[in-house]
Amino acid sequence: MNRSLLQLIVSISETRSFTIAGEKMNMTQPAVSRAVTTLERELGVTLLIRDRRNGVALTPVGERIVRIFREILQGYDKVDQEISSEKGVETGSVRIGAFPVASSYFVPKLISRIKKLYPKLEFSIVEGTITEVQSWLDNRQIDVGLLIPSDQTSHSFPLYREGIYAVMRDDHPLAKKDVITPQDLRGEPMLLWKAGYEPPVLKWFESAGETPRVEYILYNYRTSLQMILAGEGLAVMSELSLLDLPQGIAVKRLSPSAYRDIHMATGPVEDCTIAVKTFIDVARKSFPFQAEHAPLIDV
Repeated sequence: MNRSLLQLIVSISETRSFTIAGEKMNMTQPAVSRAVTTLERELGVTLLIRDRRNGVALTPVGERIVRIFREILQGYDKVDQEISSEKGVETGSVRIGAFPVASSYFVPKLISRIKKLYPKLEFSIVEGTITEVQSWLDNRQIDVGLLIPSDQTSHSFPLYREGIYAVMRDDHPLAKKDVITPQDLRGEPMLLWKAGYEPPVLKWFESAGETPRVEYILYNYRTSLQMILAGEGLAVMSELSLLDLPQGIAVKRLSPSAYRDIHMATGPVEDCTIAVKTFIDVARKSFPFQAEHAPLIDV
């Protein structure tokens, strides 16, 4: 096994395609097939399941081995970056995963600031649900994740605390109130985000002994806003998802007030490359965590 072969196997696992992975590695599809077959023969196990209809999938042992391959490749990157650092040149790459609201607000600002200091650093970005971001971190598919922490989250630090608000059509009877309580929403049809977005919202209802009447379960905040405009329900949403509101939407403060913390999560610090540590350092300086801050939206 060599570095190129490890990169090939990891690329196949991520693209689910011998052809696409081969193109990235400047290899023909037959050459890719031969390399995979030879490696599986040497290891004595099957890493990949070939399925023309559904694409390539990892076997259970393949999933475990690919995770180790990613760790080995990260070790190669650390060596490269240590050598570059010794020469006075900051190089390397940072793979960032984030849920869309956090990605649009934080990632462009961070990359812009870092590139002014370290122009040779490279970045890749993937967006997904909070659950997906946590999974990508666990599998070493990304170096840094922006997410809402859960019991699964380790090696993270708070980046930003955002307020949570009640959101409704501006002609809804509750829009006349300045502050909304859980009791006000009793019996109201509610829109709920899933896949890691919902814990702070459910906790707010539970604190008052209320259970929301969930009418729709969604995964996209823009869809939620359009559903609210269509009169299909109300929602409790975070401030970063309310920065670009369509007309006809009313936003109200909550009582008791509620918030959620956005964390930046990584692997163990000792395993992070110089590039990742640089990214973390700039993030901490750019967004020093404050438990209280002026809200970004007017309510």
